[in-house]
Amino acid sequence: MENELHQEFHLTYFDAECGRVRTEIFDAAAEAEYFAGRCITDEHGWVTIDALAVQQDQLAA
Repeated sequence: MENELHQEFHLTYFDAECGRVRTEIFDAAAEAEYFAGRCITDEHGWVTIDALAVQQDQLAA
């Protein structure tokens, strides 16, 4: 069986409400970008989005 590659988008952001760095994982870039736009609420907010290739067999784990 051939392992297919799937792309995930890991979004890391600063949650100003609690003062913590958080991470969310999305299947689509558009979803990650939409969420990122909602995360930055003031001048101290920041967001990074990393696109990662994941093998299909790792998704089931």
